[in-house]
Amino acid sequence: MKLTPSKYPQAMTLVEVMVTTAIFSILMLGIIASSIFGLKMYGVTQAKLGASDDARKALGKMTDEIHSAWKVRIGDGTLSNFTELATGSNQIGSAIQIYPSANTNDWVRYYYDSATSLLKRTEDGTNAASVMAHSIATNTIFSVEDYTGTVLTNNYNNRVIGLNLQIKQFQYPVTVIGAGYYFDFYQLRTKITRRKLE
Repeated sequence: MKLTPSKYPQAMTLVEVMVTTAIFSILMLGIIASSIFGLKMYGVTQAKLGASDDARKALGKMTDEIHSAWKVRIGDGTLSNFTELATGSNQIGSAIQIYPSANTNDWVRYYYDSATSLLKRTEDGTNAASVMAHSIATNTIFSVEDYTGTVLTNNYNNRVIGLNLQIKQFQYPVTVIGAGYYFDFYQLRTKITRRKLE
């Protein structure tokens, strides 16, 4: 007797259907898990890039202004006033006032606003301030140092301006987690010197 192939293909057995379903389920779980991991990494990267962008923006403009300054003073300040640190005290403060020329009525001020944790910039003749960096974690941002990094107690001619930006950035600002939020902490420390010496 001669066997002829059937017109209809053979159906899958129950075991084959279960194995296929299991493989498909594992594949789908892997795709979903990798998508969730990608979203978490995007959130972490976004926080880090935001902090880096704030620091770069603040540092670039400030560096240019300090390089070309006629005089630089460290102290404590707000939008409306600036108090220079006295000679004999450690030259560490929350504000810096930059004089581009010998005219002391022409100045640029960077200051830490403790109410909002922002680094702000204002100029002579304006009653407004622009935000240079967000989420600042410390109020001792500026210092006057010598070439070895020792904080000075006066304004030597060959001093170096130290900048210490500590930035706290929420990783997932949309999600409230417990009593506080998870955040990353970044620190940018650099030294800037004037090109013009008194």
